[in-house]
Amino acid sequence: MATYVLIHGAYQGGWIWKPVATRLRAAGHLVLTPTLDGCGERSPLVRPGITVGTHAREIAQLLFYEDLHDAILAGTSAGGMVIQKAAEAARDRVARLAFVDALALMPGEKVDDIVKRPAPNDTNELTTGPTRSDAERRLFRDLDPTLRAWALARVTPHPVAALLAPMEPTTFWDQAWPSVTVIRCRQAANPPEHHQRRTAERLKAVWHELDTGHYPMLSEPEALTELLLA
Repeated sequence: MATYVLIHGAYQGGWIWKPVATRLRAAGHLVLTPTLDGCGERSPLVRPGITVGTHAREIAQLLFYEDLHDAILAGTSAGGMVIQKAAEAARDRVARLAFVDALALMPGEKVDDIVKRPAPNDTNELTTGPTRSDAERRLFRDLDPTLRAWALARVTPHPVAALLAPMEPTTFWDQAWPSVTVIRCRQAANPPEHHQRRTAERLKAVWHELDTGHYPMLSEPEALTELLLA
């Protein structure tokens, strides 16, 4: 039995991993899909001071309090930044990292240096997120209408500093990680291929591609589950 901790990205919650988590559990594995502070069902608790670092400390503490070892950390989209910092903080509890169409930033780098959006986000002092029209036209556009509506109903703005602030200092890139997988989604514009190639090259990762959009846990859950099981 393996242990999977699946980390969502911006505007999401643990809910987005449901189709993959169901399959992994059916295969006999322990699966946790935490919702990060200020996101998803925890969005009413959003406040100043939520950052990639505080999100990562949540995951490191989860590994400790649940007494998890040899965990497989999978992060999608902005969740890639969280698993970077979480792995750094709880290295002795992590066996493998999986970046699923994910961001992996260098210290001082910003998401906006890498991601190019067709329309600006709605941003205030606490949160940032796509406008309603942008979300309806762009997010989840490759899903069937029923699944798209289900996902759109669950979108929430992301804590602003956890997405827009420069990446915090990290020793992540200076360490050798024994097992890393990078899974790129060919139909997604962001993060761009060259960014994900950089991650794979620097971490000597196994490279996979899925011919789908940015949310493969919804559009191709069977194929993504197989790659996470490999």
